[in-house]
Amino acid sequence: MRVLFAGLPEKSHVYTMVPLAWALTAAGHEVLMANAPSLTEVVTGAGLVAAPVGSDHDLHRDMAVARDSQDADVANWSHLGYGDIDHAGLVARYRISVPYGFARYNDPILDDLVALARDWRPDLVVRDPIAYAGGIAARACGAAHARLLWCADVYGQARATFVELARDMPEEQRVDPLADWIDERGRPYGVRCDEELLNGQFTLDTLPPSLRPASDLRTVSVRYIPYNGRAVREQWLREEPKRPRVCVTLGRTNTEAYGGDYVAVPDILRSLSRLDAEIVAALLPEQTDRLGELPANVRAVSGVALSTLLPSCAAVVHHGGWGTFSTALVNAVPQLALSTLVADQELRGRSLEEAGAGFFLHHSESDPDRVADLARRLLDDPSHAAAARRLRDESAAMPSPYDIVPDLADLVAGD
Repeated sequence: MRVLFAGLPEKSHVYTMVPLAWALTAAGHEVLMANAPSLTEVVTGAGLVAAPVGSDHDLHRDMAVARDSQDADVANWSHLGYGDIDHAGLVARYRISVPYGFARYNDPILDDLVALARDWRPDLVVRDPIAYAGGIAARACGAAHARLLWCADVYGQARATFVELARDMPEEQRVDPLADWIDERGRPYGVRCDEELLNGQFTLDTLPPSLRPASDLRTVSVRYIPYNGRAVREQWLREEPKRPRVCVTLGRTNTEAYGGDYVAVPDILRSLSRLDAEIVAALLPEQTDRLGELPANVRAVSGVALSTLLPSCAAVVHHGGWGTFSTALVNAVPQLALSTLVADQELRGRSLEEAGAGFFLHHSESDPDRVADLARRLLDDPSHAAAARRLRDESAAMPSPYDIVPDLADLVAGD
């Protein structure tokens, strides 16, 4: 079987795809990772075959200028279930999200991706949930087509809501900006938009079922396997911590794409240092450079893979990103997310809070003393650790990427 991965042109999204790509390769299938040229070294660094397509997007330039866009209503996809929004609200959302988000990610790679798919002839295309170019390419070459989620399936949920609400609208009001864009971009290849193209023939979901939004889509559960790129198990991580270890990490995206962090890291570290704990700030070099002198129980490190650090931690304070959230989840680490509202981050944070395995705070509420108080509660109240273990066990019961490879082959053969 030939499998073409069509990722969103963002490093963290490619990282989510790597374990499944490894599993397919190890099982003897041919794998090609298509993405914008800037992601080529990320793919080859993972030991996979890269296929650069099209050109790089320029979204990061605008993101850094419009930092507040992460908290705009249109960026928050956490409240789009049936009954949460009306038809006009979803139309308005698509009217903004398509040209300013989806199209700017997809248009630069689409034509070259279709040409690659028609030349290489994959049996299966696995794409990012908003890499709609992958769906067009799959349809254009006759391949089966699946989505691999890096989020709770808020995009599928929003689409289901839209379809349900549109049924009750007069014909003249059934506008669909998302379908119109897909039709326009797919027309040269004989591709028209339909719900299967938007949602895939099946969805690969790594969230434990108890944390997922309701969905009628065909779903294949697969365990999340952390991949952080280059990883070294440092000498100090081989030693048992003498006090509970709390990791503070803010990921890459806010610094690299949005021009900086949304919380006062030095102030938070000083407040956390009052806990009877070892604080490890796993940050980018440009973040650690701004910390100044640190309290004795605070260690700042750069380049430490979370998959090597979090197994030794009793709690983690982070920015709400998917990789950090999921790596903490599969390691049973209670979490405090200091997040923006972009994509599904509020939904995931609230779901984790409802499960008892952590807390969610909007970054504007992240007063250092409040952060320290919530971190103390994560350490002192054993119910949070117990809830985190329940979610870890739920995740561990899901099949691994390697386990589902035969199922993928069967699904492709059946389609």
